[in-house]
Amino acid sequence: QVQLMESGGGLVQPGGTLRLSCAASQSIFRINTIAWYRQAPGKLREWVASISTSGSTDYAASVKGRFTISRDSAGNTASLQMNSLEPNGTAVYYCNRGRGTLWSWGQGTQVTVSS
Repeated sequence: QVQLMESGGGLVQPGGTLRLSCAASQSIFRINTIAWYRQAPGKLREWVASISTSGSTDYAASVKGRFTISRDSAGNTASLQMNSLEPNGTAVYYCNRGRGTLWSWGQGTQVTVSS
């Protein structure tokens, strides 16, 4: 059973930057499409970004040009670089598979964008 652990969240002012990390209990990120999701208060969880096994990336329109998804060569860490954060980016951020049956969700990491 894959276990996921997200970290790197915090409180940041609008326009600020954060880098989120996702660690997996197994080195599986290279053989799976990995995605970041987020869930804002009172809203459904939504997809944010994906990185495929070939390294191609895709982003939700709301974050394109500001967020960058990546993974390490060892295959057990993924990251989400978030620039120019906006208040509507306040949410709990999660990583998981981008395709196929999802793994169990981790605890997520809280990102709060506020002045």
